[in-house]
This record gives sequence, structure tokens and C-alpha cells, in this order.
Amino acid sequence: MVQKTYTLALAGNPNVGKSTVFNALTGLHQHTGNWPGKTVGTASGSFTHNGQSYILCDLPGTYSLSPHSPEEEAARSMLCFQSPDAVIAVCDACAPERGIQLALQILEICPCVVLCLNLSDEAEKKHIHTDTKKLEKELGIPVLSISARSGKGLHELVEAAAQVCHHPAARPRGIRLPSPIREAVSKLEKTLQNHLPADHAVSIPWLARILCEEDDLALDSLRRAGLPDPLKTPEIAAAQRDALDSLRQAGLSREEVVRRTAAAFVIEAEGICAEAVEGCTPEKLERDRKLDRILTGKWTGIPFMLLLLGLVLWITIRLSNVPSSLLMTTLMNLGEWMKSGLSALHAPAIVTSLLIDGLWRVAAWVTAVMLPPMAIFFPLFTLLEDAGYLPRVAFNLDPAFRCAGACGKQALTTCMGFGCNALGVQGCRIIDSPREQKLAMLTNVFVPCNGRFPFLITIISIFFAAGSSLAGAGVLTAVIAGGIALSLLVSGILSRTILRGEASAFTLELPAYRRPQFGRVIVHGVIDRIIFVMGRALKMAAPAGVLLWLLAHIPAGGGSLLTVCAGLLDPIGRFLGLDGVILLAFILGFPANEIVLPIILMTYLGTGTLTEVENLAALGGILQANGWTVCTALCTLVFTLLHWPCAATCATLYRETHSVKTVLWAILIPTATGCILCAAIHGVWLLCSGLII
Repeated sequence: MVQKTYTLALAGNPNVGKSTVFNALTGLHQHTGNWPGKTVGTASGSFTHNGQSYILCDLPGTYSLSPHSPEEEAARSMLCFQSPDAVIAVCDACAPERGIQLALQILEICPCVVLCLNLSDEAEKKHIHTDTKKLEKELGIPVLSISARSGKGLHELVEAAAQVCHHPAARPRGIRLPSPIREAVSKLEKTLQNHLPADHAVSIPWLARILCEEDDLALDSLRRAGLPDPLKTPEIAAAQRDALDSLRQAGLSREEVVRRTAAAFVIEAEGICAEAVEGCTPEKLERDRKLDRILTGKWTGIPFMLLLLGLVLWITIRLSNVPSSLLMTTLMNLGEWMKSGLSALHAPAIVTSLLIDGLWRVAAWVTAVMLPPMAIFFPLFTLLEDAGYLPRVAFNLDPAFRCAGACGKQALTTCMGFGCNALGVQGCRIIDSPREQKLAMLTNVFVPCNGRFPFLITIISIFFAAGSSLAGAGVLTAVIAGGIALSLLVSGILSRTILRGEASAFTLELPAYRRPQFGRVIVHGVIDRIIFVMGRALKMAAPAGVLLWLLAHIPAGGGSLLTVCAGLLDPIGRFLGLDGVILLAFILGFPANEIVLPIILMTYLGTGTLTEVENLAALGGILQANGWTVCTALCTLVFTLLHWPCAATCATLYRETHSVKTVLWAILIPTATGCILCAAIHGVWLLCSGLII
């Protein structure tokens, strides 16, 4: 006999440690985020307890099961249509009221629920005590207090979930609705129960929505239970009309019924918490409030955010140079060793050069340039996230994004773009409005990704910071702030032209400040982000290396095809304050921004392969010998910040929107902005130099 595998659904609000519970039980290292809607998909894993197999599904973080966002719709669909054997409802022990509201909604759909009060260690520090026995009595379900980060209470949680699966309890009592609504819903409930299987539970909120809004998801659930067209069944249609008539006689409109039904959950949760939760006083939260006065203050929030960003960038610049140089030397030496090995095997010289000087050197350069900054930047960024600071960034930037006609959640996708614009575009799923989602996707490239940071840092270090890492961090912070400002400006223009509309509101919960888990954060920063981004970059860079080698070795016009293409682009490049080589490097760098600088050097030096330069002074000498001035550096800096997205970002855009038109707009908007600014800077430079009369 095949043993049954039980399915457990893990549900809860954002930022309550739900993914930490998931990781602890399954051993899968799903990244834990600190912002609403971060987990848009549904992750699943398995574990065994007392010889019994379980599948655990981590639902998206949501505040409600009313389908007003992709997160809520995904969570509700899983609970309704996947029929989990039990649900583990996770809530924050420091502020359990909102989690209990969600648990009450889940109880209307699935009576087999275990309530899990996570972060109990933090609640103890704040002297917040929850009487789990009272909660169990009020809710009629098991209630456990745990700390998933330390593993406290996880065994008891699994035991309780197993008991619920093996011995389902009687359906807990429903929500206490106002009298007229309760009577109307009861009439419809009795009629529905006569047409449904005996084991199909009817949800009170759903009945209210069927009465007043004809909720598609609720009706679909009834269809799956055996009612093909519930509202076309004569008895049900008559019961609905009678219920609506009684509500109208009571002076209740459809909107009022839905509002009062939703409010019933809030009232119920407040009453339960008033009886069972003690110690949540303002004095206990004073430390967080003092920090918030600084980090989210009207006059201090933005300056502190820029200061912190500058500090992160300074640390990244300061610490990445030495490991980057060592890695470059090691990989290039390895390439020479492989070349010798191929020669010893009598491989054709052209094949050896193509593989080593083309494919390998480009992949090695991308690795050496990208890996050290990412290994520093991503863990630092993740520490800020784990400490609870990133939602404060969204809070600080929300007014600016709303003024631009965008959603405040765009601040979160903007932060994600610092690591990789492809990830930033993918993260736009958390935005509910299709208009605002497209707005965020089209402007995410205005934030420099990790692939553009090395080139920006190099230009700044040579021409604007005189070798000072502190000055370089300041200039780079100003460049990033300028990119964000341009993102807001372009968002405002788009929201008033081709993407007209008003900014929508969204719920943002500011989590308590927490001590980051340094070991886990660093490991996840490396595994979740660095490996993904490096894999994407290398996948794009390796074919680009072959193309570069071919262009550099195909003779044309007394030189190579590479130099001919650069010459054709030179007039356009000069007009923009660049030159043909720089412009060609950006075009050929479409697969990965990391190879733009190596292409520039390869073309200037005519080596036919990517060339390693010993230090910044030598690199600066090469650039200046080929006509670079401060104006050239400034225009290149602007064009690095503002040009078309890379291949991976374009592919992600198409995968998310299935629209070639959207991808073309995403290419056109930043490129046009960059060209206009570069041409303007070059024109002003010439005017100030006295070359234009």
C-alpha cells in the first residue's frame, strides 16, 4: 500500500519569517526578503517526519485573501484549488493582530489550520506576551509560539501540523457578521449546501461576495465542487434575489455589505488580541521609533539614505580592486596554460586563438571584473535588507514616485536593479497595476546595474576622483542619484503621455529592526544573487567573445572589420562627445555591459584580443593618447548610465510582457535620453571652449 504524502500550505503576511520557516523545515535555501510581495511565485519543498512524507508549499506573502493583487490571487488560488491537507498560518509574535485577521480568512476556506507565532524571541525582548491557550480557545485551532531562526518550537509545529492532517478537527465557528448580513448569507448558505457535496465547506465572505459582486474565483470554486452555473440554478438564483431584497430593506447597499464583511475580520482579530496579547506598549517600541525618526524623517531620511549608499559603494570600491587584479591574473595565466595544452595537442592555431583569445578571455575578463564587486556589494545590500532598512528606503522614496504617477513599490524594484536590471524587471511583478508595472519596467535601466559599476568606477577614478576611493564613492553616489532623478522625471513624462493614469496606493509594513544573520546573509547573497548574475553574464559573454574575435581578425579596408565599423560610427560618436570606438563598444557590449571597456582597449591597441592593463595610470594614459578629455569621460559616464538595456534584461522584458513593442520602448527611452544629454554636454563644452562662435 502506497503511503499518502500530505500537503501543507505555508501562509502569512509579508515579513513574518515565513520563508525562514520554509527553509528550516525543508532544507531549501529560499531567500528571505523584507518587503511586501517579494515572493510572487509559490515555492515547494518536502520533508519527512516520523516516517511520514510532507510537501510544504510556501505561498506568497499577503495581507488578505481578497484577490486585489497577484500575491493575494496566487495564495487564494492555492488554498481553494490545490486542496492542501492543512495550512500553517505564520504571524509575527510582536504584532499578531494582522496575522490573525488572515488566519480567520483562511479558516473560512480551510478548517485544518495551525497558527504559528514566529519571532517569539523578539517578542520576549519587547516584553510582548501572547497567551496561546486563550488563542486556541478563541480560534479552535492549535497555536504555537516559535522562533524559526533559532529552530525553537519547529518540532512542536510539525507535530501539530501532523495531528491536524491525521485527525482533522471540526470546522471552527465562523465570523460574527452584523445581523442583517448574517441572516441574508444564511439563506443563501442553506440553499447552496443542498446542492453541494457534504464535505464541501461554504465560505461566509465568499457568500457575501457572490451576493454582491459575483466574485469569479468564488463562483469557480463552486463550479469545481459540482455546480456548473451556480447563479443560473433556479433555487440558488431565487435565494440570491431573496437575500438581496432583505439587504435592501435593511438599507444596505452591495458595497456596504462587502465593506462590513471585511470589517468583521478586523473587529474579530482586535477582540481576540485584546484578550490574549499583553505588553505591546509604546514604551517597548521606543528604540525603533527613535531610529525611524532619523531613517525616515522628513529632513534626515533622504540624506541618510544617500550617505549609506555612498558608504556601501566606498567599501565596494575600496575592497574589490586587489581581488579583481589577482583573479584577472590567475584566469589569464590559466588561459595561457590551456593555449599551451592545445598547441601540444596540435590543435589548429586558428581554433586555439578563437577559443582562448576570443571565448575564454572575454569570459575570464567578465568574471574578474564582476565577481569581486558583486561578492562585496550583494552581501552588504542583503545585510541592509535583513536588518529591515530597505522598506524604509521605499517609504522615503514613495512620495517622489507618487508625484511621478508611479507606484511606491517601484522604489523596491529600483533597489533590485542595482544588482541586476533583469532581476529588477522581474521584480516588477509585485506591482499590481499593469500601467505602473510597465512604467517600472521601462525605467529600471536608469539604475546602473552591477555590470556597469566597474566601468563607471574606472572612469571616475581616472578623470574625476584622482585615485581617492572616498571621492570616487561620492561622485558615484551623485551619478546614481542622478539616474534615480532621471527615472522619476521619465516616469512622470510617461505617466502623463503614453501611460496616463493616477498612482495607486499600496500597503507597506515597516518591519522591526533586527540583528542581521551575517553568516546566512553572506551565504544567500553569494548563492542566490552572485551565481545567478554570473551565470547570466557568462552565458551572454562567451558568444560575444567569439564574435569579437571574428570582427578583430577579419581583414577589411587595410585593417580589421572591427576598425572599419568603428570608423563608420565615428561621426555619430563625435557628435555625442564620444568617438566611433566607444560607440561600437557599447553596441558590441549588448550581451554584457562588463565587456565594454575591454572592447575599447582592444580596438585602440589593435591587439585582436582583450588586453589586461596593469593599473589605472596606464589605462588613463591609453585613453588620453586616443583623444580622451574630461568631456569625453563625462559623456561616456552619462552614456554608460543611459543606454539600451543588456540582452538579458531585454529577454526578461519580453518574457514578462510578451510584447516586442515594450522591449523596443525600453531600448528607445534610455538611449534617446542618453543621446540628448551627451549631445548637450558636448555642445556646452565646445561653447565654453570657444570653438563655437
